[in-house]
Amino acid sequence: MITLPNVDTSMIANNLTPYEPTHPGSLIREELEERKMTQAKLAEQIGVSLSLLNEVVNGKRNINTELALLLEAALGISAHIWLDLQSDYNLQVAKSDVSFMRKLANIRNIAAVL
Repeated sequence: MITLPNVDTSMIANNLTPYEPTHPGSLIREELEERKMTQAKLAEQIGVSLSLLNEVVNGKRNINTELALLLEAALGISAHIWLDLQSDYNLQVAKSDVSFMRKLANIRNIAAVL
């Protein structure tokens, strides 16, 4: 690895994390807008309640495997993409939790001694 003098490595593009993580529900919203489709129509098409879909679209509920497969069937966007987006979001949220990051640091310190 090459080290550059006087470079803040946290400012290198590969090390940047978004200020606010993007929940995959916002991408569902954009996809629906692009297709001129309502949440109600998609919910009906995939057989879930409107309230469940609305909670996902508004970032209040996560996309699970079953929902990812339903979205894939209805929208033609791979379930893997939806699950990867959800996983990335979850990681970003966890990494922005200062208390949790302190806990991780403590565990790493203990593990380094072993």
